Parts: sequence; C-alpha cells; structure tokens
Amino acid sequence: MDMTSFIIYCFIVTFTPGPTNIVILSTVHNYGPRKAMNYTCGAIIAFGLLLAISAMLNTVMITVIPKIIIGMQIIGTVYMLYLSYQIYKMDTSESTDNKTGTFSTGFFMQFLNPKVIVFTMTVIPSFVLTYHTDTLTVTLSVIVITIIGFIALFSWLLFGTILKKFLQKHTRIVNVIMALGLVYATIMIWV
Repeated sequence: MDMTSFIIYCFIVTFTPGPTNIVILSTVHNYGPRKAMNYTCGAIIAFGLLLAISAMLNTVMITVIPKIIIGMQIIGTVYMLYLSYQIYKMDTSESTDNKTGTFSTGFFMQFLNPKVIVFTMTVIPSFVLTYHTDTLTVTLSVIVITIIGFIALFSWLLFGTILKKFLQKHTRIVNVIMALGLVYATIMIWV
C-alpha cells in the first residue's frame, strides 16, 4: 500500500472545503467556537461510524466477490478526479449561513454529505483492501482516517476565521495545489 498517497488523499479530502467544513467555519464565525464544537463532535463521530460501516461492507464484498475491488478502484479513481476538478474550480468566497450548530445536526449531516459518503465508500477499498484484508489493518486504517478527519474538522473550528480569509485571498493557488495533490494520489492507486 502506498502510504504517501493514502495520507495525501485523506488529508486533501478532509481538509478541503466541503459542506461540513463550511458549516463549521460558518458556525465559528456566527456563533463562536463552543457552538461549533458541538457540531464538530457530532460530525466526527458520524464520520468514524461511516468509515467503519464502509470498511465492514467492503471487506465482506471483497471476500464474497474478489473481483469487485477493481470496480471500487475505478469508482474511487473517477470520484477522485471529479473531486480534483471541483476543487480546482471551487470558489470559497460564497457565504454560508448556519441556523444551528448542534451535535445532532453535525452527526446527521455526515449521512447526507455526498463528499463524505463517497469518500468513506472508496478510501478503504482503493487504498487498504487492495493490499490488506485482515481485521486489524482495516480497523487501524479506519482509526487513522477518523483521526485525520478529526484533525481537519478541528482545524476548521480553531482557525475558521483565519482560514476563511486566507482561502478567499489565495483561492486559486490553494485550489490548484489541492487538485494536483488529488491527481497524484489518484495516479498512485494504479502504480
């Protein structure tokens, strides 16, 4: 398993603006870090739960239908290239409003967040199950990815205002770097 690509992919997907990150940023901006922490805790617990569910489902599918891994790799590759394009053309200057910053809204939003759903369904089969199917490695991978997700969400919480201004000021450079990082990670899945 190419750990560099795996880590780059996880960091780029979790740190780049998406619905959850933007809501955390908006909550910090409008209601303060305490309110945003409730939302963030709900989001990270749901993220870990989605990863665990995905890992179990994908492990069963690969055990039952070994050739499904290539399909999951193709889906993961297409998604990563699509995400690279979306990041490249993204405009983070658009304002978002958040009416609530509760644990439950953070938790349930993850189950409705397409970025999280597709990420959790593709990261394990694309990077882990291709090389390892043992329970310990898959479990450790879920824990590592969840920790990376926590770091990302908590970073948006702590540095929300700073990141928002930075991203607005340097949108093009940040987007190009993130998009190229994803393209690199995508290529490394097949190498």
